[in-house]
Amino acid sequence: MAIRAVLFDFSGTLFRLEHEALDAHGDLMRALTAPVGVHEGLSPEMEDAWLRRDLDPELHRDVHVVALEAAGLTEPGAALAFYERLVSAAYWRAYPDTFQALRKVSEAGLRVAVLSNTGWDIRAVLRRYGVDHLVDEVVLSFEVGMIKPDPKIFLLACERLRVDPAEVLMVGDSEEADGGAEAVGSKVAIVEPLETAARPGALLAVLQKHGIIPV
Repeated sequence: MAIRAVLFDFSGTLFRLEHEALDAHGDLMRALTAPVGVHEGLSPEMEDAWLRRDLDPELHRDVHVVALEAAGLTEPGAALAFYERLVSAAYWRAYPDTFQALRKVSEAGLRVAVLSNTGWDIRAVLRRYGVDHLVDEVVLSFEVGMIKPDPKIFLLACERLRVDPAEVLMVGDSEEADGGAEAVGSKVAIVEPLETAARPGALLAVLQKHGIIPV
């Protein structure tokens, strides 16, 4: 069955959290933005909250602040200030081929959705980089009450795009989270969540491999 729509993950796929003000905290940021797993240093109660953080914006903020404090940001207000950077559009960078990939998919007549496990509204990043008009649907876990790899969130995205799951390509950076699309019959392509400068053309290569754009 031909591909009629592409679902893109957000963090580590289209965009990456990068900013010179955060360079000293690279290891911490990678842990905080990992799509799966539990951040180290949390109590059993907070570990459960961590796993549910992408379902509720307030929980997302609170559990990140606790994790940041556990990681050493103990000065009054420091953890919350750091968190506010994590959810600020100004601190996210687009991969070099993000705009071109979204544009080419749209020009090919395919439907496009961004599907993200997140506790904040990433639409601000899409608007900042001028790609929001290239995205037909934005499906965010905290808005729909489901988290990848739950098959229901992929089915919801397909329903909103009005396509059969078998006609969909899911592009993401996590085999565990984004790979859940295979359970509903969609194709899956995984890209590495490298620094933006180190991954100039992975999205375009995926689209070429799946015949969406010419080689």
